[in-house]
Amino acid sequence: MAAVASARLNPESSQPEVRQRQHLAPKSYAAAAHENLNGQSTEHDEVKRPTDADDAARRESKDADVARLTGGSSDGSSDVMDEDYELDNGDHLTSVAPTEGYEGSLKLGREETLLSKSEGDVLVSGRRAGAGWEHSGIRFAPLNVPLKRRLQTFIVLLHTLSIALFVSIFFFLCAIPIFWPVLVPYLLYVLLSKAGTSGQLSHRSRLFRSAPYWSLFASYFPARLHRSRVLPATRKYVFGYHPHGIISHGAFAAFATEALGFSQLFPGITNTLLTLDSNFRIPLYRDWALAMGLGSVSRESCENLLSRGGHNHEGMGRAITIVVGGARESLDAQPRTLRLVLKRRKGFVKLAIRTGADLVPVLAFGENELYDQVQPDTHPGIHKVQLLLKRVLGFTVPLFHARGVFNYDVGLMPYRRPLNIVVGRPIMVTKQERPKDPYVDEIHAAYVDELHRLWSEWKDVFAKDRIADLEIVE
Repeated sequence: MAAVASARLNPESSQPEVRQRQHLAPKSYAAAAHENLNGQSTEHDEVKRPTDADDAARRESKDADVARLTGGSSDGSSDVMDEDYELDNGDHLTSVAPTEGYEGSLKLGREETLLSKSEGDVLVSGRRAGAGWEHSGIRFAPLNVPLKRRLQTFIVLLHTLSIALFVSIFFFLCAIPIFWPVLVPYLLYVLLSKAGTSGQLSHRSRLFRSAPYWSLFASYFPARLHRSRVLPATRKYVFGYHPHGIISHGAFAAFATEALGFSQLFPGITNTLLTLDSNFRIPLYRDWALAMGLGSVSRESCENLLSRGGHNHEGMGRAITIVVGGARESLDAQPRTLRLVLKRRKGFVKLAIRTGADLVPVLAFGENELYDQVQPDTHPGIHKVQLLLKRVLGFTVPLFHARGVFNYDVGLMPYRRPLNIVVGRPIMVTKQERPKDPYVDEIHAAYVDELHRLWSEWKDVFAKDRIADLEIVE
């Protein structure tokens, strides 16, 4: 009975190619059918129980087959695992674990079989449309996004595209002749107006700055404004914002709106965020910027803001915010790093000394994390072109990307990453009509020291994922 059971578990194969490898005579169809019916071979009356030598030979054959299938060696050096099952009679059933692409290989084999039905006729197919989308790296936003998050995205999108939107609206109006009698005088007004440099802030709208939609803008990231010291309203101040980042979203949220509660943290102080003077020559956009209380970063504008108006009509209680690093620093805006273009930037220090305004360093943790951009060390040619544009045109174009409106991986929308804007301690300044270089260097060094203090004190709270420490360059 044991011999019969062994024969049933290990019948001779009826396949010609297998029998040829085993040096067996070809088996007829009738013999194979008779064997399947009776459960035993018709060519061997007696079935021998396998000896130890047969077991060793079978194991060597199995190892060789595993090595051939996996591309590895039979000594176990391959990473592919095999599975070993032991039957009641001591025999082993071994299967090789599927390798990477195993299922794909099976599908490909079946497709090739179907496409090569007859000898000589081969049907070759092209690529399967849409196959790449099954493994796309782009993560799309779900349809059940809460309304609040949709509104946050919408407001940030409008702000990011504000210049393009206003310019498009203006050209659309120019295409309608009925508006020409209004647009021509308006263009002359835009070209001749000095509202951006006068320092009077006559177009500033507190209602506009405090509108609820700016709270949606700030909560998109979300952004928070933190104060180190109470600033008395009997002084005037120059806030230096670092880093520039790509678009300085943190500076806009903290100092151009009331979304983060600037007036509550610094009561009695009227702050003006400064931007390029050319922005006040863009039709429609300049009116929006003036209503937000923005001003020109030109020397004339800065001195007017700090010497006119205020509680005593000489600038008391006034403040301006300058993004010190400028467009040059935007090229170094890499996530989890903080490189500040500051060593040779001393114009804002001289301005503070001339006007008698105290210097207040501001460090925005997370500003550089809002976008990814091409790295200078991996694309030096592109970086040189960007620097050339900066020297010739006064501005540059970072090659950046982040997320989209309906996806999380591709687009020009900033990432939803926390922004923490920390306002440091004020550096007292003595007014000098003509600042002396040693005094300028002294104030500049104190300013840099305060930035280092802010970084050292708060980096473990707001920059836990950093890969580099604060670095002052140029």
